[in-house]
Amino acid sequence: MTDGITGPTTVHCDLLLTGGAVVTVDDDRTVHDSGAVAVRGDRIVAVGPDARMAHWRAETVVDCRGKAVLPGFVDGHNHLYQALARGLGEGMSIVPWLCGFMWPYSIAITGAEAVAGARLGAVEALRSGITTVVDNHYAPSDLATTLAVADVIEQAGLRGAVARGVVGQPSEIARRRGQPEELFRYSAADELAITREAVGQRPPGSRVEVWPAPLNLTYVDQHLLRAAIELARELGTRWHTHCCEGSGDPASYREAYGATPVQWLAAEGLLDGRATLAHAVWLDDKDVDLIGEAGAGVAHNPTSNAYLASGTLRLRDLRDRGVAVALGTDGPSCGHRQDAFECMKQAVFAQRLATLDPTSARAEDAIELATRDGARYAGVDAGVLEPGRLADIVVVDLDRPHLRPLHRVVSQLVYSARGGDVHMTIAGGEIVYADGRCLRLDEDEVMADAQRHADALLARAGMAGLRTPWIS
Repeated sequence: MTDGITGPTTVHCDLLLTGGAVVTVDDDRTVHDSGAVAVRGDRIVAVGPDARMAHWRAETVVDCRGKAVLPGFVDGHNHLYQALARGLGEGMSIVPWLCGFMWPYSIAITGAEAVAGARLGAVEALRSGITTVVDNHYAPSDLATTLAVADVIEQAGLRGAVARGVVGQPSEIARRRGQPEELFRYSAADELAITREAVGQRPPGSRVEVWPAPLNLTYVDQHLLRAAIELARELGTRWHTHCCEGSGDPASYREAYGATPVQWLAAEGLLDGRATLAHAVWLDDKDVDLIGEAGAGVAHNPTSNAYLASGTLRLRDLRDRGVAVALGTDGPSCGHRQDAFECMKQAVFAQRLATLDPTSARAEDAIELATRDGARYAGVDAGVLEPGRLADIVVVDLDRPHLRPLHRVVSQLVYSARGGDVHMTIAGGEIVYADGRCLRLDEDEVMADAQRHADALLARAGMAGLRTPWIS
């Protein structure tokens, strides 16, 4: 907009971020060394270098000199209710970790405790620049708790989805793995009815949606798996599941059903663009091709996969086939910290260790996983700083000893920054975290409530012994 004589006329917006290193994550990977982002309502209306943005004025102006401005992070796979068990379950691979630690915890937890854990997790997410979270919630999975967890996520200022864990009755594989009967609380009909009602109350387009989430491709009964996917199609939602996280998953499934989980889904016409597959570590070439052909998304959880020694995702192969690969922190009791910076760094390093190729993944790839690819995976119109996108933005303080001297801002963000360097988190144009405090929740109250519930839960579940200060 110009007046024809003096150049651009003054343009007003609600929020203006000025003077920062603006990492747009656009198609050209544009970085403005000193740029600005203008926000009106919940959308970005302009992005550019300072010289081109000088005519913008705002009610709220944030001086971002010495800081980086980039899209808010997407956490593509989490279990917020697990926050009350942070730091426990040491030294186990995935099946013993589940059977000896996480299943007993999940059986014992109450709705109030799960909500307390989710509230703590939501606070931690905002503090580390996460603006969207896909929370795979499965304990307890009654309607009231499922909706209460969605409420907590939204109240904190986040957006995303509660992927309601659907288990049904135990399959033969579940029995062989020793999964406790108490985990299987609902019939298939009840699982579908509860999920339908939850989606009805938080339908597609809600700030926090509910999705069907057959908990694991390997051990959820095939009939229920089919019904859950068909429910997602009927209601217009995405669907979520754990896919081939453990090295034994494909073989177990092939022995029982004659195909890998991914190949069975594809053969039955169930693998589609609504699918969001968590982990997807143990895939063969055909699996990778089928996921790409279907347009399904994958959540890469490099930190938890390393913690449980589960293996490393075939990142380049999936991305070469156009798959939207998001990053996930995978819950505070497995990833331990909801820190997108840690996940970005680990994602690059895991690829380089697995391939022994330092070019197999770069900092720019990691930023894309955490932002634009994560947004595509979650179905959120964010992840890129460009006009028209949702104003989900994180501001990172670069004036820290571990971030200086500053040479390449993208490299500094991926390899040197950490969640504690986040200065401000903006979701939908609203500042929801700034200067060390969440603005919608009382952090001290949230932490005290979580500690109280955690103490009661571990004592009731007979898990207090896991707190042994030293393991030999």
